[in-house]
Amino acid sequence: MLGLVLVLLSACGTDSELERLAMPVPATEEGVHTLELWQGAWIAALVTGVIVWALILWAVFRFRRRHADEVPVQTRYNLPLEIFYTVFPIIMVVVFFDHTVRVQNLVLDDAEPDNTVYVVGQQWSWTFNYPDAVDGQNVYESGTGSDIPDLYLPVDQTTRFELRSPDVIHDFGVPGFLIKMDVVPGLENHYQVTPKTIGTYDGKCYELCGVYHSRMLFTVHVVSQEDYEQYLEDQAAAGFTSDEPVCGPTFAETQVGLDDAAEEVCQ
Repeated sequence: MLGLVLVLLSACGTDSELERLAMPVPATEEGVHTLELWQGAWIAALVTGVIVWALILWAVFRFRRRHADEVPVQTRYNLPLEIFYTVFPIIMVVVFFDHTVRVQNLVLDDAEPDNTVYVVGQQWSWTFNYPDAVDGQNVYESGTGSDIPDLYLPVDQTTRFELRSPDVIHDFGVPGFLIKMDVVPGLENHYQVTPKTIGTYDGKCYELCGVYHSRMLFTVHVVSQEDYEQYLEDQAAAGFTSDEPVCGPTFAETQVGLDDAAEEVCQ
C-alpha cells in the first residue's frame, strides 16, 4: 500500500504519467521495452502486496480472540499454505527472470547499426567521436567541466555507443532513453538506441566518479538526417577531426589552459 501511495504521489499530473508510473516518455524504440518491463514489475508487485495484506488481515480477523477467557486455535502448520508460499515465489522469480532476459536481449540487440559513436568518459566530461564521418576522418566534440558537450543523433536510425574510459568508472545514460551503462577502463562496453522523436534530451554520468562528478553532463540532440550530416560537416570545417577516436582533455589540462584540443588517442 505504501508503494502504491508513493507511485501515485510521484506520478501526479497527466494520465499518461500515471500509466508510466513516473517513468519518462521513452524517446527510443528500446526504451519502450524497458517501460513495459517496469510497468509489469510494478503491477505484479502491487498484486502480490494486495494478496499478502488481504491474507494477513483475514488471518487477524478470522483467528482473533473473541472473549477475554478464550484462547484461539493454535495451528502448528498448514501444509497447503507452506507449499503455496514456497512454490509461488519461485514461480514469480522464474517469470521475472524470463521477462528481464527477454527485454535485455531486445535492448542490447547487436544488429548492424546505422551509425557508431565512440563515447569517452573522462574526469570530468565527455568526448563524442563519429568515426569516418567526413571524408574518412573521425569527427569529435569534447567538453570540459565548464563546457557541456553536445551529442547529435539522427532520428529513426540505430546508433551504437562504444563506451571507453581512460581513468575511472563512469556511467553513460540518458533518462529519456531509459537505458544506461557503465564506462569501465579497459572494458569495451557498448549498447545501441534508435531514437524515434526529434528533440533535445539531457544526459549525465550515473556513477560517482570523483569530486566534480556533478559536472559530467551532456546534451543530446535528436535531429533529421540532413541536420545530422550538417553538424558533422560543421565540426569538420572547424577543425575537430582526427584519424582515430580521441579522448578529451583531462581536468588537470583544462586547469592550465590546454583545453583547446584533444590530442590523446583513446584506445
